[in-house]
Amino acid sequence: MFSLDAELAWGFPDFDDPPMDRVDASRDAWTWLVDLFDEYDVPATWAVVGHLFLDDCDARHADLDAPDGWFAHETGALASRHDVRFAPDLVAAVRNADVDHDVGSHTFAHVPFDHPDVTSDLVDADLARAVAVAADQGLALESFVFPRNAVGFRDRLAKHGFRTYRSAGTPGGTGLARAARKVADVLDPGRVPLVEPRVDEYGLVDIPPSLFLFGFEGTPRDVLATVWTDPIVRQAADAIDRAADGDGVCHLWLHPNNVVDDAGRARLEAIVAHVARRRDEDGLLVETMRDVADRVLGTEPTATVA
Repeated sequence: MFSLDAELAWGFPDFDDPPMDRVDASRDAWTWLVDLFDEYDVPATWAVVGHLFLDDCDARHADLDAPDGWFAHETGALASRHDVRFAPDLVAAVRNADVDHDVGSHTFAHVPFDHPDVTSDLVDADLARAVAVAADQGLALESFVFPRNAVGFRDRLAKHGFRTYRSAGTPGGTGLARAARKVADVLDPGRVPLVEPRVDEYGLVDIPPSLFLFGFEGTPRDVLATVWTDPIVRQAADAIDRAADGDGVCHLWLHPNNVVDDAGRARLEAIVAHVARRRDEDGLLVETMRDVADRVLGTEPTATVA
């Protein structure tokens, strides 16, 4: 299973110095990923920031009592960058793909639910707006990914019609402890967990992540890649193989804007190709988050409202 935090520039509205290499690569990466999934007939959950459904806005969003300055980039550094603030064409590319993707939500404005200024009223307003802009395009949102994996306000998800979410998974730690854990994970791919979806107290299906596909970058990755193949490919392939043997769900995730170079594209193609191969040769079940919710809850899908 793949889930994607589809956000273009909306991953960084509170950054003084956003990673412009990722922002600038985000559109091409999104399109490339749609083509990649089509090539291997692999569906994914695209958790889309709701603002990207729009083709224009007033840059004020008075109906959302967001933290101070949250939309400042729309009138500042990114005022002329409609290409990374709006993306109805990219949403349409996902919907019109040959494979049956799941279009979910990454909120409307990507305000993390653990931000000190976030209230239940703000969450309600944000989710209502996300649901409304999707409904305008005939989509009923069922799957949800929390901005920056900050899980919270799950009762509000249920209120707004969501049925499943990606939870935060194992805490990553900080500093040297986090770096040591990442190296240990790479050295022993079997440490990547397979997961079991569960129904939480609000009736929502919680699907934890197994592996972030761009969580081991820079010099450490380059050093280990000279010894083996890309270490993330090794980790993902091992987890996919265990899932094919029936040991649980392998839930891989990324942002399209992580795919900034040929190495990133090679990584993704190797992993998607491996999923397709195990599906075709061994019957690996390839699902979206919506599919898992349907299976766990025993209900029929409701992908559209029109």
